[in-house]
Amino acid sequence: MFTANVRSVRYCPNMAAQPFPLIDLRSAIDRREVMPYFQPIVELRSGQLWGFEVLTRWHHAQLGVIPPDQFIPMAESTGLIGHLSETILAQAFASVQAFSATPAGFLDRLTLSVNVSPVQLRDRSLPGQIRSAAELAGFPLRQLMIEITESALVGNMELALAIARDLKSLQIRLALDDFGTGYASLRHLHTLPFDELKIDRSFVHSMTHRRESRKIAAAIVGLGHSLGLTTVAEGVEDKKHADMLFYLGCELGQGWLYGQPIPARDVPAILEKQTLSAPAGAALLAADMALHLEVAPAQRLAQLQAIYEGAPVGLCFLDRDFRYISQNKRLSEISSTPLGPRLGRTVGEVAPLAFLQIEPYLKRALAGEAISGLEILTQKPGGRGEMNTILVSLQPARDEANEVVGISIAAVDITDRKRTEQALRESEDHYRHTVELSPHVPWTADPEGRILGAGPRWEALTGLKLSETLGYGWRNAVHPDDLGPTEEKWGASLRTGDPVDVEFRIGPGNGTWRWMRSRAAARRGENGEIIRWYGMVEDIEDRKRAEEALRKAEKRLEGLLKTNAAG
Repeated sequence: MFTANVRSVRYCPNMAAQPFPLIDLRSAIDRREVMPYFQPIVELRSGQLWGFEVLTRWHHAQLGVIPPDQFIPMAESTGLIGHLSETILAQAFASVQAFSATPAGFLDRLTLSVNVSPVQLRDRSLPGQIRSAAELAGFPLRQLMIEITESALVGNMELALAIARDLKSLQIRLALDDFGTGYASLRHLHTLPFDELKIDRSFVHSMTHRRESRKIAAAIVGLGHSLGLTTVAEGVEDKKHADMLFYLGCELGQGWLYGQPIPARDVPAILEKQTLSAPAGAALLAADMALHLEVAPAQRLAQLQAIYEGAPVGLCFLDRDFRYISQNKRLSEISSTPLGPRLGRTVGEVAPLAFLQIEPYLKRALAGEAISGLEILTQKPGGRGEMNTILVSLQPARDEANEVVGISIAAVDITDRKRTEQALRESEDHYRHTVELSPHVPWTADPEGRILGAGPRWEALTGLKLSETLGYGWRNAVHPDDLGPTEEKWGASLRTGDPVDVEFRIGPGNGTWRWMRSRAAARRGENGEIIRWYGMVEDIEDRKRAEEALRKAEKRLEGLLKTNAAG
């Protein structure tokens, strides 16, 4: 984001010491001695350059560089502020053309923001002036951010609202600057169509050592989130400021940590770096735990944070635009994406494959539906084209007005379980095919001898359906002459636990019989008790016929031998 800021400031004591004649200021503006300086704005989660705030400086021939608090009040009081702003805008827009040597597409992600003075916000021609300056330089208005201070809104609110609507109609975005230092702030947020909320530097400077400032900063960030506004912190001077603001949920920061204001000629060097600071930490050091607790009551937040981070499942929270607001360590492990690169980005940006599968369910969750048992495929950490299966549950999160403000997501990696289930299915298929193709019929019985199940070929052999076979129904298929001996052997094994091996004839009830051999052994529990019998019925009809034929042949041979001996 470019932020070109023609900042309106109050008179300061130095003004009396530097009485600039009006003609000097007008001439300086016309000679372009008053020029824009650019200060970086950075994305807190990644440390990457987001844009610039452009501050006005007067290069005086005798006095050197004069800060804005020395001449802006004079420009406002003498009617030069409009001319000054047009000149600064023209220079700032034109500077963008000089940055064209930066990486392709990078400038398209940046936005130029202009801070207008209270005087300008009472001029209905302001939107037209801005549009003309942008068109002259070929600068796209969708990349423009107009910053409005709260003091500029005191007075004619209807006129300010009309101008704000005109600016929005040009696709220009609006920011409320120095929030918390003016008057009727909530009324302004409610009335005007702001896109961005800036936390005043006075709160940022003192938040590392003043509990009240931390609470105010947290409240501003929370208010911004609830209204769907991007939050920007001014005056970020060290890494501790950046980490604390990031933890509170602030998206952007600017200050001397990322760079002092620089002239346009030095901006390309900043653009080449793109990353101006190390990414913010996912959490602060344990010694700073007290600072964490400013966003909610202490014990409750500590407990919820411990549960959240210690959960064995991946957890995250998405806002209504499907952007990651929070994420625990387990989800980082499942997805192989660290916390920082996810926060503030959408699911579609971070995990496009998963988003294609989950988008319809996210929309249903936003409509208030809780969804569980959803399985999606994701790229396995480390690449190589392997996929993981993730079991996902979506729960709508509601505010105190019962409106859905986001989605809480729980995710479990079930890849190993799915592999086990697949292996089990393959094993079951193998067993089923083995049983179906086997000439034998497996069966099971309980410790009392009641049949619990039998293979599919039992029905073809006996004519009895499986339901008719269960329990003691198998007896109806046994030849009457064989039923007694079979029950006697089976009963003996049930009493002793010894294996059973018995032969008998069975038939389908049409008068034909086939010889079977049934063998079974007991399965015992930890204490030696029988918990199940497993057996197999084997068709031995061919063997019996062969044995009968052999006996008959032996008898014929014996008869022939006796006849020969007698002769």
